[in-house]
Amino acid sequence: MTVTATTAADLEIERLMALHPKGFDLSLERITRLLRRLGDPQDRLPPVIHIAGTNGKGSAAAFSRALLEAEGKRVHVHTSPHLVNWHERYRIGAPDGGRLVADDVLADAIARVAAANSGETITVFEVLTAVTFLLFAEHPADAAIIEVGLGGRFDATNVIRNPAVSLIMPISLDHQAYLGDRVELIAAEKAGIIKPDAPVVIGAQEHDAAQDLLVETAERHGCPLWVYGQDFLAYEENRRMIYQDEEGLMDLTPPRLAGRHQFANAAAAIAAVKAAGFELSHTAVDRAMVTVEWPGRMQRLPQGRLSELAPTGAEVWIDGGHNPGAGLVIAEALTEQEEKFPRPLFLISGMINTKDQTGYFSAFHGMARHVYTVPVSASDAGVPNAELAARAAEAGLSAEPVNSVANALMLLRDTWDPSETPPRILIGGSLYLVGAVLAQNGTPPV
Repeated sequence: MTVTATTAADLEIERLMALHPKGFDLSLERITRLLRRLGDPQDRLPPVIHIAGTNGKGSAAAFSRALLEAEGKRVHVHTSPHLVNWHERYRIGAPDGGRLVADDVLADAIARVAAANSGETITVFEVLTAVTFLLFAEHPADAAIIEVGLGGRFDATNVIRNPAVSLIMPISLDHQAYLGDRVELIAAEKAGIIKPDAPVVIGAQEHDAAQDLLVETAERHGCPLWVYGQDFLAYEENRRMIYQDEEGLMDLTPPRLAGRHQFANAAAAIAAVKAAGFELSHTAVDRAMVTVEWPGRMQRLPQGRLSELAPTGAEVWIDGGHNPGAGLVIAEALTEQEEKFPRPLFLISGMINTKDQTGYFSAFHGMARHVYTVPVSASDAGVPNAELAARAAEAGLSAEPVNSVANALMLLRDTWDPSETPPRILIGGSLYLVGAVLAQNGTPPV
């Protein structure tokens, strides 16, 4: 979400943002019109794994990519938002593993899509989604993984008529202003990606009401259906991951991504790739668990300009999760780390004003020793750090506002008692913040 240098593609996007409104205006009319002018590239894609959900979409996309690439497939991947550079949204499949789109290729595609739009009213996200379809149609691949941006029913990606599989990950409250204030309403929006007769995989759901609505929708559309906990599941046994479905068991290396919740995310991806018609060998699935990558989600911050400011020996993690459901998952992952190696936990948090800040912080009650709240300068919607500290206090946490992540790390370093076990630090609460951290650290996603 933070651009560190001006590239040709950045300049094209800056022109778009000067012409068209920011934010979302959920409708399919504008992008349908634009895609028609481009020759409907969305109808010329390789088999599509279309992923919706509140939490876990990105992890599911990462697992799906790793699984298919472990089988030697060329895989396009569209995810949003990006963390540091716009190019992260477009991974172009290649025989030796996908690569982020080259700058000149992206700039050319954006210019062509903008020209086809001819200045008509449209959102920037819709233009960039059309760019996804154009790029993915013009480069050969065996599969395309496409993550929904917001909701499902009226999301700009939902012009895919015949997905190989629709995968719906855990649903909880988020984006209530756009999607509704009850989990059933949000589930109904996510269920909008379900197409008649197309396979559907439902990941682990925390709310029965959401699962019931998704199942009913899939059955009404006559879709082949696989539901987590009924048709497939994953669990830990003897420090291994066991995946089980109607075809039997697979004894696997635990996922490289931190947190027990990644077992369920990995299982959903395995089920979805199989439902999409791809064969997966035990060897390939095991390799995927080891090679999967998903930056900014329970990621150890690499060595860099920011990480070196932390107390000597500290663990520094980053995670862009930003709603109460994500907070619970992150807290569980940190509990798992605590069981392996106990350390005092500190949070460095920044959030935007459309999120339930107190609900997010509540997940860390009784765990975090202290919270440093920081501004989110990359977003106009950032919550002032003093106000965010008050929200953390409402959740029962000790909190104080600090001007930046760097200052928080240095403050912790300068006040740390060297006789204590070095701390575990989580920087998170916003993908905007995590993107800025990776940029400032000099370690953007590749």
